[in-house]
Amino acid sequence: MTSGGNKMTDTSGSGDIVRTLELLWDTGRRPSRGPKPALTLDQIVEAAVRVADTEGLEAVSMRRVGAELGTGAMSLYRYVPGKAELLDLMLDRVQRPPEIPEGPDDGDWRSALDAMARATLALYRRHPWLLHVNQSRPILGPSALDSMERVLARIRPMGLSDPELVSVIILIDSYVVGAARTQVYQEEAERRTGLTTTEFFEAQVPVLEKVMTPDRYPIMANLSEDTWSPDFDHFEFGLQRILDGLDVFVSQRARERTGDT
Repeated sequence: MTSGGNKMTDTSGSGDIVRTLELLWDTGRRPSRGPKPALTLDQIVEAAVRVADTEGLEAVSMRRVGAELGTGAMSLYRYVPGKAELLDLMLDRVQRPPEIPEGPDDGDWRSALDAMARATLALYRRHPWLLHVNQSRPILGPSALDSMERVLARIRPMGLSDPELVSVIILIDSYVVGAARTQVYQEEAERRTGLTTTEFFEAQVPVLEKVMTPDRYPIMANLSEDTWSPDFDHFEFGLQRILDGLDVFVSQRARERTGDT
């Protein structure tokens, strides 16, 4: 994937909202006459995702997607109003596979959130261009609602209010997005500079050993040798501490319901 920098390049929901929803939910009117369409909407969306995965989101245009399908850009407008609507279809498409593994509704909300976090991280690593999309106002397509329904069903045993349950999902998702951004940007930096992350920091050691004196940085200068070891899984550590905190909160709420202190 090529990178056009770390700034967001597109915003979800910036096209014709009603028309996008009709395409996502297949509720629009279909022509009863005329020649059979040469393409399908699925083919167009899949081609757009392929372009974004291999060349970056900035490469996605109606012209480029048309070329990917061996046709001109104008022919795509029979199916999709424009790039803004196409982006929302792409966002829903990449979430189409079940990202949260199906499981019994056994009340194990912690396992459900753990699985959601790992699946979301894997999603961003498969499609790094997602990190360059402002998804603060998503169009609610079938994949988005199916995923939300599945997760809410698994975490309802937490015993929290509905707004709190949604906030839990936002909390986990926000943490994962931050972790994914760090991982993906590091990989992009390695490709662009030719230096691995380890090589990058090793190049700074000679100077830092001179300036990082114990009198100026008494704590930093005496950190253990394994402090910056790549073997330490920061994602795992952070995720488990978040789940630990939620565990405490859920237990507190349970005591409040029973009148215990």
